[in-house]
Amino acid sequence: MAYWADWLITGAGVVLVLVALRDIFHTIWHPSGRGDLSHLVMRGLWRLGQRRRERGTAGVLTGPIALALVIGMWLLLLIGGGALVYAPHLPEGFVYQSGLDVSERSQVLDAVYLSTVTLATLGFGDIVPAAGWLRIAVPVQALIGFALLTGSVTWVLQVYPALIRRRSLAVRLAQLRTVPAEDLLHDPGSTLAAPLLDGLAGGLVQARVDVTQYNETYYFRDGMEDASLPAMLSVASRLGAAGRLAPRKDVRLAAGLLATAIDDFAHVLDEQFLGVGGSTADILTAYARAHHHGGEG
Repeated sequence: MAYWADWLITGAGVVLVLVALRDIFHTIWHPSGRGDLSHLVMRGLWRLGQRRRERGTAGVLTGPIALALVIGMWLLLLIGGGALVYAPHLPEGFVYQSGLDVSERSQVLDAVYLSTVTLATLGFGDIVPAAGWLRIAVPVQALIGFALLTGSVTWVLQVYPALIRRRSLAVRLAQLRTVPAEDLLHDPGSTLAAPLLDGLAGGLVQARVDVTQYNETYYFRDGMEDASLPAMLSVASRLGAAGRLAPRKDVRLAAGLLATAIDDFAHVLDEQFLGVGGSTADILTAYARAHHHGGEG
């Protein structure tokens, strides 16, 4: 009975490691960029800060904290899973460095210690595997730890360029809010109106791709309104509506592309985060309010 119980514990550890690996894969390497556990952690943290955001006292650190919590969750799952794999086979499955009194050591603590140093690729060598399958399992966990380190660094480095693109688009819209851009759209002799609207449409397409690929960017709140896309999207909507009434055909076409890009972006937001189920205007208003902005351009 004890034999099977040991292997059941080991099997539970393997399952825990596989759960972590699945979430890491879907968050970092899958095109949707959305792991179930990581999304649950981020959404939970976002909702916990809702009341404080409404008072204007929190929110800008939610995204960075969420990234750290997700990486910490992966570490805990992998360390815990590894400890469950090793614990039933300590000490007989391992060789201890001379000077270590096996009889006075805690089997659980040794399992956690071994799992941690292996995942961190430290390789102290004071406890080394002796059983054949453990000589494979330990290096595999080390490789997983190295992959998690490099993957996490890459993930963070990819998230922030996406945020920069989003903020750049917001600043561009904020600038357009301060000038009479509608006059340009209705000028039949202007050749700048169509490229202007087309550029905004391209920026929104990029924002749509970014929020799909990097779901975690949704939980980054920008405190400054002029750099916040949720606050500035109403400017794009107004320009698109004005462009559809322009005398030039190319401007009307570009306005149609902008309106389509806005609708598509709103659909992705609603499907993945908001669940409003209303019109594009309703979704964009909910998006602005979720980020503690009035949504008025």
